[in-house]
Amino acid sequence: MSLASSSLSEPVRRPGAAVTRGRILDAATEMFYAKGIRGTSADRIIEQVGTTRVTFYRHFSTKSDLVVAYLSAQAQRERDAIALFTRDKHGLDALLSIAGMIGEASCMPGFRGCPFINAAAETPDTEDPIRVVVEDHRQWMRELFVTLAGEAGALDAATTGGQLMMLRDGAMIDGYLEDPEKIADALKGAYAAVVAAGS
Repeated sequence: MSLASSSLSEPVRRPGAAVTRGRILDAATEMFYAKGIRGTSADRIIEQVGTTRVTFYRHFSTKSDLVVAYLSAQAQRERDAIALFTRDKHGLDALLSIAGMIGEASCMPGFRGCPFINAAAETPDTEDPIRVVVEDHRQWMRELFVTLAGEAGALDAATTGGQLMMLRDGAMIDGYLEDPEKIADALKGAYAAVVAAGS
């Protein structure tokens, strides 16, 4: 569509605005994960990006909106990573690949556990938009584990899938608090044991 034929009511597309929004979100992602949501103020993000309060609030009307955007992006990254690690795999093979992915993430510098568990711990109101994003992603994870449990031969896929989810959560916490080098092997063994017990 040419500029001349476009509707006057259409918003002006400014490439610079998308770049600025991305820079704000990138800075927030780093700081929310490293320092926590409550430990990171909007002013600190504004300072880090080198922008103005007006520009910041033009892109994110509240800090909560920014947290939701951060978690939504994290959810997509995790789903993309799982898709990559489980490509052409099913059932127990896919579960073992997910365990390997979690182990690999735990060994990365700056690992602080699961961003969704961390966000939920800082947001007690279950109806808060932040908690809604957390629960949406966790529900996706639960459904994935139930599907993979069924493919692996679990007789009660829902129960086994729930157990796999609990193991995933524990591994994410353990990877932050304990020796991350041990996470992948321990989680692979636990996944295999739970699937065998439920089959």
